[in-house]
This record gives sequence, C-alpha cells and structure tokens, in this order.
Amino acid sequence: MILGHHLIAGEWVAGEATFSNAPAHGPVRDFSVGTPAHVDAAAKAAEEAFWSYGFSSRAERAAFLNKIADEIDARGEAITEIGTQESGLPAARLQGERGRTVGQLRLFASHIEKGDYLDRRHDLALPDRQPLARPELRLMQRPVGPVAVFGASNFPLAFSTAGGDTASALAAGCPVLVKGHSAHPGTSDIVAQAISAAITATGVHPGVFSQIQGGNRAVGQAVVQHPLIKAVGFTGSLGGGRALFDLCATRPDPIPFFGELGSVNPMFLLPHAMQARGEAIAKGWSGSLTMGAGQFCTNPGVAVVIEGADCDAFIKTVTDALALVGAQTMLTDGIAQAYRSGRDRIRTSAGVQEVLTSTCDLRNATPFLFTTTGKEWLANETLGEEIFGPLGMVVKVRDFNEMLAVATSLHGQLTCTLHMDAADTTTARALMPILERKAGRILANGFPTGVEVCDSMVHGGPFPASTNFGATSVGTMAIRRFLRPVCYQDIPVDLLPSDFK
Repeated sequence: MILGHHLIAGEWVAGEATFSNAPAHGPVRDFSVGTPAHVDAAAKAAEEAFWSYGFSSRAERAAFLNKIADEIDARGEAITEIGTQESGLPAARLQGERGRTVGQLRLFASHIEKGDYLDRRHDLALPDRQPLARPELRLMQRPVGPVAVFGASNFPLAFSTAGGDTASALAAGCPVLVKGHSAHPGTSDIVAQAISAAITATGVHPGVFSQIQGGNRAVGQAVVQHPLIKAVGFTGSLGGGRALFDLCATRPDPIPFFGELGSVNPMFLLPHAMQARGEAIAKGWSGSLTMGAGQFCTNPGVAVVIEGADCDAFIKTVTDALALVGAQTMLTDGIAQAYRSGRDRIRTSAGVQEVLTSTCDLRNATPFLFTTTGKEWLANETLGEEIFGPLGMVVKVRDFNEMLAVATSLHGQLTCTLHMDAADTTTARALMPILERKAGRILANGFPTGVEVCDSMVHGGPFPASTNFGATSVGTMAIRRFLRPVCYQDIPVDLLPSDFK
C-alpha cells in the first residue's frame, strides 16, 4: 500500500498540500508536498540519531543494511508494479535494478565488516627521539554526520531512496535525509516503507532515515543549506546540480556536494579495429546508444572516427541499425521534451549533418544520428554537451592528430572508450594520458552503458561529469565521500573508538 506521506524519524507525516505523480500508465496518485519545516524536522532527527548511529559497531550497521535489503526484496512485486507504471520502464529492468539495489546494500555491509575502509594507521611514540620526541599517533576514518541524498529520475531504485548514495552513507555511519524525486514518488514510498521496517526490526534510532517528497526549489535549497547537513549526494542535470553545488559552497559552513551531472562518454575508434570489425562495433554502439531509451548517464553519445571508407561503412551500419529501433517511453514528459530540445539544438548547429531523422512526440523517444567534422567540433563547444536520450553523433576527423585534438578538447567525462586491435597499441598509448585526465573510467573494446558495482569501479570524473573528481558514486570507494580522517594523539586506549581495539 502506498502511504503518500513523508517519513520523518519513524513517523509518516502528511503535508497541507498534495501533488500528483504522472505515470506512463496506470492510476494517478496523490502525495504530500514537502516544506522547509519538514526538512528541518528530518535534519534535527538525523542529528539526534548520529550520536548513537555514528558511533555504532560495524556489525550493527551491516545488520541494518542487510535487513533493508531483505525488506526491499519482500516488497519486490509491489515495487515492480508501481515502478513500471511511474517510469514506463519494463518489468525486467525494474527487477534487475532492484537486484542491483539490494546487492549494493549487501556489498556495503560486507565491506564495512572487513574494516579496510577505516584506513587505520598507528605511529608508535618515540620518547627518546632527538631533537624532539614523537607522541603516539593513530588515524582512522570517521563519519561526517547527517547526509542529504537527492533521488535520481533515471534510476527509481539504484540511485534513489535506498540507492548507492544512501547505502554508502548509512554504511559509513551517517544518517540520511532523502529528497525523493517527483518522477517516481510511489516507488520511493514503498522503498521508504522497507527502510522503516528495517529500522523497527533492528532497533536503530528512527532518525537515521527520513524521506521528503515533492516540494518546490525552496525545499531543495532548505536541504542543502540546513546547518545540520554535512554532505550531499546528487545525480541529475548539470543546471540543477550546479545550482545546489553553489548553495553548498556559499553556506556559512561550506559542505561537500557530490554531484554526478553530465557526460557524453566519447568513444575513439582506431583504424585497425575499424578495418577488422567496424560493422560489429557499429551494431554494438547502436544497441548501447538506444538501451533504455538512452537514459543512462554512461550512454556513449559520441563516436570519433578517422574519415574514409571504413568510417562511411560504419555510419551506414549504425544508420541501418538505429532505423529498426521503434519509439521508447521516456521517464518523464520533461525528459522527453528536453531530448527534443537537444535534438533541435544539434540539428541547427553549423557544420552538422542529420543522417537519421525520425518523429517523436509526447513521452516517446526515437533515435537520431548526426555527423560533424573534427574541425566543426573543435569550433563549437556546445556539440559536447550531453543530450539525455538515444541521440548519437559521429565526429569525422582528418587524421590521428585531429583525433588527439578532439580528445584534448573534451570536458570531464564519466567514461571514455577505446576500440582498438593489437596493431592500434601505439596510437592508443598516445591517447591514454589524455583520457586519464578526462574520465573516471576508461574502457577498451566495450560499451560503457552499465556500471558494475564492485571494489574497483569509479563512477565520476572531472567537472561536469561530477563536482568532485576524487570521488565515485558507485562501488565500495563511494563510502569515502562520507568519512573524514581523525588523528588521535596520546589518547588512552579506553577512550579510542572501538574499531581501534
């Protein structure tokens, strides 16, 4: 049953006003509208919870995370039903995303139980050292305090109420205040119910998790500017993320804003790979570009190819493959409109040729394919701006030197991909230093759509891919965002955190 209210410190709280969701199909439902007063109550409850939860044992937090996963799975059918209605995504996608969500929770539970993330260090005292004695020093990572998380439009589960930001913050010992996304409030409602049940079952402080639904910009501003919030996790648009980032930076006490904002995820197709398997690469790109209507932050929107016969054949194969893809339902009407606006911006740009055109309206998306030259790309910075949806651009460069220039011109990216054969190693080696500076993840002979949740994953990159190039929002290293190092000098053992003992 969908409750339609905010969850604040264990209580389901109604608001004076309501808003309606806009499902792709199924019934329209009403939900309470959040206010700055709701935010204040949730932040104060989170601060109160921190005095117990922030100093709880790793085993206690791991049990809590695993119980959340159990409760989400127990509501699996209900989550899939409302999730497909609100997002238009197929049931298989929602089921897979639920598996990823509970997998993240269990992964972080296992990760903190191992204790390696604490980065414990110990320098023994050297009382006889000359000319100065050294005190005994210990270092360990400690939780920062209450964390705010903004749900994402394109992942109703894995990047929303109980997604990676929430899981990593709770694992670190930080209470969480979630600002639910208005695109899928019903899905968020049921997941919040699962977290509430886990709180009751494990006995943690109820202020450890709250969720505020709906609300205008003032609510988002209240979240990031509340003095008790100590860090923010965000996945969304460049404009919205940059506005929140600026608010965090201009607080009387600035706090870190970990925003994942935008990326075109360029691919560099090297000559020998193109000659040997250009057709296969073209078909693979077409599938990756249109997966989930292109609504992935790692969607590979740009292919950089040296002009010539292999390039022409590649473009034809991509065009033929994309032409077979029908209309797909996008996550929201707003996302669909933004996709069409992006298409129109590209199609009217100087030096851009439209190779595949189609018709899409309402909440639907169909593929588009454009080409441009390396020279035009370098002259028009807006061609490198993300368009969220199944739109691809082939950048035809004169030679490898111009390919290097295109790579150098890139802004920060989540991913960059090399398609290469062994004979391309020398040219690939020349690209690697550039790509390392541009992206958080570099691939060879694959497609970046899809992000593995594991120890080695980096989902982040230089701005505007993210607002903090030293962080990741996916993988166990994501926990570092919500920790800070504390040094203990000559502190008696009985006063040290239990993880030192």
